[in-house]
Amino acid sequence: MTDLSTATVFITGATSGFGAAAARRFAKDGARLVLLGRRADRLAALKAELTVPVHVLTLDVRNRQAVTEAFASLPAEFSKLDVLLNNAGLALGLEMAPKTDLDDWDAMIDTNIKGLMYCTRSVLPGMVERKRGHIINLGSVAGTYPYPGGNVYGGTKAFVEQFSLNLRAELLGSKVRVTNIAPGMCETEFSTVRFKGDAAKAGNVYAGMQPLSADDIAECIHWVAALPAHMNINELEVMPVDQAFSPFAVYREGK
Repeated sequence: MTDLSTATVFITGATSGFGAAAARRFAKDGARLVLLGRRADRLAALKAELTVPVHVLTLDVRNRQAVTEAFASLPAEFSKLDVLLNNAGLALGLEMAPKTDLDDWDAMIDTNIKGLMYCTRSVLPGMVERKRGHIINLGSVAGTYPYPGGNVYGGTKAFVEQFSLNLRAELLGSKVRVTNIAPGMCETEFSTVRFKGDAAKAGNVYAGMQPLSADDIAECIHWVAALPAHMNINELEVMPVDQAFSPFAVYREGK
């Protein structure tokens, strides 16, 4: 297995959900952590909670210059990154495409696609030079299975899946691993963000079923990172038992 006790792990979107849970999971191994997020108070609280070396970065992954500068100016003890967890991402709205808010589409594209690209491009040269490293991208089952209202969100996660596969092809021989993890329904702040703070709407998403938890996905993230260095999990799709695939939809005139 890969020894993560000496690893340096960079986590985006570390202030809640999968990111915060992954930070706690990697901290159990003693890994050094670089935690990036937009909410300084939450980053500070998480750093205070953990008992491993932690460097925090308060910024938005949509800001290309800020991301580039942050990676370039990491303190020496945090600069040789072993794992990049591209977790920052969001869904906004569930409206059909003709009625959606274009600002929501822009925010999802800028965060889920561009932010992930900026972070990946910043870390890859060092990993390739050192001939070690692991890019772990958080995709979604929405990138594979379409649903009404998923429009651009699903499109961004399809990009994450294909980008991950293309990286695997390009990095052959570099010893750098790339994994796309695609969770299904998971009860975090995801739906609260999607419905812009409407807690009742968010709660209805998970009514009557047992969703995944952030800790469940953190275990998956940790597992793929801890496997022997010669093993690469290309894609890992995870759903709760209470979720599966929908049948084909057919519109019938007059019915």
